[in-house]
Amino acid sequence: MSSEQQGNVSGLQVYRAIAAVTSKLTKAGIGKDRQNTQQGYSFRGIDDVYNALAPLLAAEQLCILPRVKSREVIERQTQRGGTLFYVSVDVDFHFVSAVDGSQHVVSMPGEAMDSGDKATNKAMSAAYKYACLQTFCIPTEGDNDADATTHTDVTPTAKPVKKQATVQAPPKGEPVVGASEVDSINALAAAAGVPVEKIAAKYGVKTVQEIPLSKTAEIVDRLQKLALKEAA
Repeated sequence: MSSEQQGNVSGLQVYRAIAAVTSKLTKAGIGKDRQNTQQGYSFRGIDDVYNALAPLLAAEQLCILPRVKSREVIERQTQRGGTLFYVSVDVDFHFVSAVDGSQHVVSMPGEAMDSGDKATNKAMSAAYKYACLQTFCIPTEGDNDADATTHTDVTPTAKPVKKQATVQAPPKGEPVVGASEVDSINALAAAAGVPVEKIAAKYGVKTVQEIPLSKTAEIVDRLQKLALKEAA
């Protein structure tokens, strides 16, 4: 093999490594073996992702190196009068082959809430988890993902949501919101004084976790406007 051919093959090592990890995870996947203690739904934890990936990444000499591009912190109040920290991060994950140094960057947001000093850690974990799930196309169990705990902000006087003439349930098989979207909707709904049950009902589902992913931008935009009016 010529040196030019060797260089061409070497330049593909990061993608070869990603493909190899994906292949090894195809059959096993990572199931939702943990339970949310507040709302009772299943989810896969960051430790499950670490445990499944660590030996595979080592075997394929693939490194995942994070770089936080931005971080935002908002303080909120809980129903019991405590402080709740809402953190959102924007992270670049550099998938680097230790064989030749070739790399591919995956950008992923992460959001989390915590009453102590763990909100940033949780947001970073969420970003890492979804970056890996999507990059390696990891097979999962269940319809949507969530964090282990769900925090609730103080809800001002609720404003009625306009009733729709007809409500259509989302088509079967349509992707639903994940953990970060659920947290964003919950936080904005609390700030806007809108019960999350009303939001779910508007889209023909029983819980926020069942809302179609395609409706996230529409819901967030509406709630942000309502929250601004509420704060004025």
